[in-house]
Amino acid sequence: MDIDRRSGCPINLTMEVLGDRWSLIVIRDMMFGNRRHFRDLLTHSEERIASNILAARLKRLLALGLISRRDDPSHSQKTIYSLTEPSIQLVPVLAMIGAWGRRHLPVSRQLSVRAELLEEGGPQLWEEFMAELRVIHVEDPVEGANGALTSNVLARLTKAYLDVMAREDGVSGA
Repeated sequence: MDIDRRSGCPINLTMEVLGDRWSLIVIRDMMFGNRRHFRDLLTHSEERIASNILAARLKRLLALGLISRRDDPSHSQKTIYSLTEPSIQLVPVLAMIGAWGRRHLPVSRQLSVRAELLEEGGPQLWEEFMAELRVIHVEDPVEGANGALTSNVLARLTKAYLDVMAREDGVSGA
């Protein structure tokens, strides 16, 4: 990894890799939103990342070995991005960041429900999710496992998010 080294402190070095405004958001969207194409990452992020910033972050995450890329066999001009093992190992970190944010910041229900489930599920759920992400991103990075998962943590997290969205749409639409 080619990173700035202000010191050998592990916290500092981690912040050199992940401490910018967008890197963890891109990893989050790939991890929890299963967004694997540039267009999906660009158009479905709540934070509205600019295309030039997204391109720069993807390039940096690739260079750091946190994501990989392959040509999409279904379309000659598309690329499929996948998490690598170092990014997958961020699940507990992201779970704890989400838990901290839920306790101390004015989060929205729909965007914090996955963090709540990860916090409640604890290390056992995190391990299941990491195993699932390995199948989707590392073992079968083009096809995304074709549904051959023994655990389906991503589907449970997505369903919880969609359920909250549907309830809130029903309330606001009434």
